[in-house]
This record gives sequence, C-alpha cells and structure tokens, in this order.
Amino acid sequence: MTTHDPRRRLGRVGEEMATRTLQEAGLTILERNWRCRAGEVDIIAQERAPDLVHGGEIREWLVFVEVRTRRGFAYGAALESITPRKAAKMREVAHHYVQERGWSGPWRIDVVGVQMDGSGRLLSIEHIRHAVHDE
Repeated sequence: MTTHDPRRRLGRVGEEMATRTLQEAGLTILERNWRCRAGEVDIIAQERAPDLVHGGEIREWLVFVEVRTRRGFAYGAALESITPRKAAKMREVAHHYVQERGWSGPWRIDVVGVQMDGSGRLLSIEHIRHAVHDE
C-alpha cells in the first residue's frame, strides 16, 4: 500500500525501523496495525523476559508497541508525544486484544521513539519497555 500522505509515509517508515529494532532485541513480531473498535496498536510482539511480579520467573510476555516517529523537533521529541489521553487509549486497546485472544500471561505496553532530523535522516531509535503502566 503506497500513500501520498507525508505523515502516513513517515509513520510507516518509523514502524519499519521499530520492527527491525524490536526483532534485533529478540522480540517476535506477531501482528502489525491491529485494529478494534477502541483503536489501533502499531505492533504486537512477544518476548521471553522475567516476570518480577511472580518472583522473576522467565515467561512469555505479550508486548503492545506504540511507535512514535518525529522529523525535527518543532512538535517535541518522539517520546514526548505520549499524552495521558494517548496512554489511556493504548491501555484500552491492549485490554481489548488480551480479552479477545484470551491471553492470561503477563503483558505490557512499550513505546519506540524514532527521531529524525528535518531532512529525514535517522538520529535515534529508543525502545522503552513498560512505558505505559496498566492502571
């Protein structure tokens, strides 16, 4: 799917970069751009990691990933764009997925910030685990 909307194109480029970054970090990508009536999640992945709530046991985590891509700093850095309202929407969508799939293991919401300069050259990619906490 090609798009002529520069914002959408930038978002797709950021999602591709985030997907590669997550895979290089050992996460398995399950789905991309999953939608439900509550909204959309950019990437859904799994990762084997300690579950500190259950004594540090290594478990399979379901990971919901929001990708925030910014070119330049006119509207702030990529990771600064997660507002309380956006975080609440991310939690709502994650709950829908967990319920629909019957997931009973641990899950979390991560954010990947992709920051580019004004000409579109990559400056940084930052993966924040547990970026949004379930309330």
